[in-house]
Amino acid sequence: MYFRNFTYFCLPFLGHLTYYTRIHNPLQITKKRKQVNAKLKSAQAYTLQDASNLIKEVSTPKFDASIDIHIRLGVDPRKADQSIRGVANLPHGTGKTKRVLVLCNPDKEAEAKEAGADYYGLQEYVEKIEKGWTEVDVIIATPSVMPKIARLGKILGPRNLMPNPKSGTVTENVADAVKEVKGGKIAFRVDKQGIIHAPIGRVSFAQEKILENASELIHTVVKMKPSSAKGTYLRSVYMATTMSPSIQIDTKTLIS
Repeated sequence: MYFRNFTYFCLPFLGHLTYYTRIHNPLQITKKRKQVNAKLKSAQAYTLQDASNLIKEVSTPKFDASIDIHIRLGVDPRKADQSIRGVANLPHGTGKTKRVLVLCNPDKEAEAKEAGADYYGLQEYVEKIEKGWTEVDVIIATPSVMPKIARLGKILGPRNLMPNPKSGTVTENVADAVKEVKGGKIAFRVDKQGIIHAPIGRVSFAQEKILENASELIHTVVKMKPSSAKGTYLRSVYMATTMSPSIQIDTKTLIS
């Protein structure tokens, strides 16, 4: 009883102490972060080539961090013709081994296996997915099984795993589709805020490989500009790694 009353009595003072600590003792910047900030010039936009080189210098994690591109487009995703979605074949891959599931009938299973698919089949995996299993990176399906997996859309759709003809993941040519995904093919789509987020490699990649992968993705997105989109199409482009500050890329140099 006494302890409870004492706690209630102290709560207001604890609140003031927390506020005082936040004001007078702000979060300290680490030595590594200071060194990174020194390399980046405030409010400066870099060329894609410079950014591809600088991204390796500002990455501080000890592991091989992923490099991502974030592209904000001048589109309205609510309109069907401006909901940008497609694929890009990165010449040097993403540096990540993708787990591929092929949903197909028995006559296509051998083809999927020989092409390098990690999982293949139909009913077994439909049941597993319905129970919440989604431990794959890409799902490829043949046109004949699409009616049977349509009910999986609520589970796979939000995770960007639902097979779609636009991304090349609904096809009769299972072997080529698997090889393309394993070789560096990535799917992307604009989110509700009009931004595309996509991986383009790892920090361990050579600068030339980062540049070529980034160029391929950006050029693919530029080619997909809808005729109904008005104003500036490439609003902003940023490159960043896991746990590192983002680097702004000058969109004018990309257009030219």
